[in-house]
Amino acid sequence: MPSPRHDSLINLFRDRPQLAVEILRDLLGQELPATPLVRLENTTFNTRPSDDIEADLVVVLGPPTGPAHAIIVEIQQDKSKNPRQLARYAAALWLLLGCDATVLVVCPDARTAEYYARPVDSGLTGYRLQARVLGPDGIPAITDPQQAAAQPELAAMAVMVHGRQRKVVEAFATALAELPGEHAPKYYEHAYSMSAPEVRSLLEEIMTSTTWPVYSPFAREHYGRGLKEGESRGRTEGKAEGKTEEAARLVLLVLAARGLEVPDDVRARITACTDLARLESWAARAATAQAGHDLFDESDEENR
Repeated sequence: MPSPRHDSLINLFRDRPQLAVEILRDLLGQELPATPLVRLENTTFNTRPSDDIEADLVVVLGPPTGPAHAIIVEIQQDKSKNPRQLARYAAALWLLLGCDATVLVVCPDARTAEYYARPVDSGLTGYRLQARVLGPDGIPAITDPQQAAAQPELAAMAVMVHGRQRKVVEAFATALAELPGEHAPKYYEHAYSMSAPEVRSLLEEIMTSTTWPVYSPFAREHYGRGLKEGESRGRTEGKAEGKTEEAARLVLLVLAARGLEVPDDVRARITACTDLARLESWAARAATAQAGHDLFDESDEENR
């Protein structure tokens, strides 16, 4: 089952496919076609009569009618995947799109990176795959806040790998203030979920903490601000809806920041709730939920 770290890394690439191009070109030195057109492609390679095979993410350079290059992004945290599967991905995508394909494997663990960096003999004469691997040694320790703000995805990865260096976390935290409001919580949650416990503690130390029992200090700060705004609105309008609206918005914000899909029925239930205590409880559960429906427990069902 994919881990929070796996999902966060994939979301970094999914949110900005250009990241795959920049890593291959700038960090791993691969020449790629010069085109402003970079898009996501379906990750399922249909090779009938064989079974469908699905990669983590596929990024395509060039227009749909004439793709110039394809990048298969794979997140590997251990050696569980047979390297030949990577060769199969590349061959299937080449047949599907008719263009050259590169396999980019991102490995937070050094031994895993070394394993997938070896050439893959497919068993087919003349076809030997060399994946491009980004391991922890290839992720720079970003200590410049300006660079972190310009490359927030790479800065989040730097926290994951080099977060025991305080300057790396400080640069990342400073950079968050330069990002648009809706982006800062997302990148913080990605860095937090990808990091080891001691790095999370350092993040919490550097970021201002509050007493709200929410997943991260960044969400707590937003939550506290939202409740204050709700209280002000309630006083001026003579209503209590402000508090619950802000609390419901926070629940959705935490779920979105963690990259979780929120089904329509879950969203409707959250936004329709007028019980502030219940919304606060859901906000806390949103920190660890694996899916939107995990917010609700038996007492919630009984009180529907």
